[in-house]
Amino acid sequence: NTRERSIFMTVQLSTHEKLEQVCKAFRIQGSLQSYEEIKVGNVNKTYRVNFLQEDGKRKSYIVQAVNTYVFKNPVQVMSNIDLVTEHIHAKAPKKRVLHFHHTADRKTYLMDDKGFWRLFNYIPSNTYNTTDNLDIIRNAGEAFGQFQMMLSDFDASSLYETIPNFHNTPDRCRLFREAIERDAVGRAAAVQPEIDFALAREAEMSILQNLLSAGEIPLRVAHNDTKLNNVLLDAKTRKALCVVDLDTVMPGSSLFDFGDAIRYGASTAAEDERDLSKVEMSLERFRVFTRGYVRACPNLTARELELLPLGAKTITLECGMRFLTDHIDGDLYFAVHREGQNLDRARAQFKLAADMEKKWDDMRRIVAEETKA
Repeated sequence: NTRERSIFMTVQLSTHEKLEQVCKAFRIQGSLQSYEEIKVGNVNKTYRVNFLQEDGKRKSYIVQAVNTYVFKNPVQVMSNIDLVTEHIHAKAPKKRVLHFHHTADRKTYLMDDKGFWRLFNYIPSNTYNTTDNLDIIRNAGEAFGQFQMMLSDFDASSLYETIPNFHNTPDRCRLFREAIERDAVGRAAAVQPEIDFALAREAEMSILQNLLSAGEIPLRVAHNDTKLNNVLLDAKTRKALCVVDLDTVMPGSSLFDFGDAIRYGASTAAEDERDLSKVEMSLERFRVFTRGYVRACPNLTARELELLPLGAKTITLECGMRFLTDHIDGDLYFAVHREGQNLDRARAQFKLAADMEKKWDDMRRIVAEETKA
C-alpha cells in the first residue's frame, strides 16, 4: 500500500509539474494551487487548473491535451479556432466567447514531447446532455444562432477544412455503397432493410451539398457539433453564456448546424435507443429551438430558412448512414460498448428521420411561423 501510494503521488506530482509548465508557457501569473481532471467528453484530456494570483485572488483556467489521433492537423484546428474567436471578440468585445491564451511567440498552442496543449478561460456554468426544459432548448438555439450571426460577415473560405468531406453527404453515400460491396465482416445481408431505407433517400440526402457546391446557399462558418451540451448556461438564469467545443469549426452550412442540433435535441430518446417506439421528433422542441435560432440570426437567407427542415432530416439520415456503414465495416470508427450498438444507433436515426417525414408539413409550417413572428 505504501508503495502504491508513493507511485500515485509520483504520478500526481508529475501531472502537477506538467500543468505548471504548460501554464507558464501560456504566461499565466501566480501559483498553481490545485487541478482536477474533467471527464466530460471522450476525445481530449481536460483539466481545470486553479491559480492563486499575486493579489490574493483565485482564478481558474482550462488546460487541454488535444487528441492528435483524432485531430491529425491540430495546428490547423487551432488556426480556425483562433480566427473565429478573435473575430467574435473584436466585433463584440462584451460578448462571451472562449478566449484561448497565447504563448510568448503568439501561438495558441504548445507542442512538446508530451503532446499538443492549449489553455483557455474557465467560465462557471451549467451544461445539459438532455433536458425537457423548453427554455433551455430555446436558449441553446439562440446561442448557436448568435454564433452564426456573429460570423455572418466572416470569410468561411479562409478556414481550413480540417476534416475533409465531413458533411459531404454524396461522398458519405459513396463510402456507404463501398462498405456494402466490401461486406468486410459479413453483416450486410442481415441489415438489408436498413440499407434499403438509406439508399431510397440517397438523392434527397445529396440536395444540400449540391446546392452548396452550386453556390445556391451560402458557404458559412459551421460549428459542426451543435449538441445541447456544447452550450454553457448561467447556473441561475439558464441563459446561454457561450458556445464551446470549437474543434470542428470549418467551412460549411448553417443548415448542417441546425440539422445536427435538431437531430440531437429534438429527439425524445437516446441516440442508441433500442426500443424504437420511444424515438420521435418532438415538434414542441423543434419549435422552440427554431425560434431561438432564427431570431438570433436574422441574416439567414430566404433559401436557408426554407431548407431548415431538410437540414434536420439530411443530417439525421447522414448520421444514421454513418453508423450503419461502421456496423457493416466491423465497428472501426465509432466506439461501441455493446454488440450491435452502431446498428442500434442507425436504426434510431432512421426512425427519427421517418418521424420527420410524417411531420414534414408541420415542420415547414413551424419554420414559416417562427420566421414571420
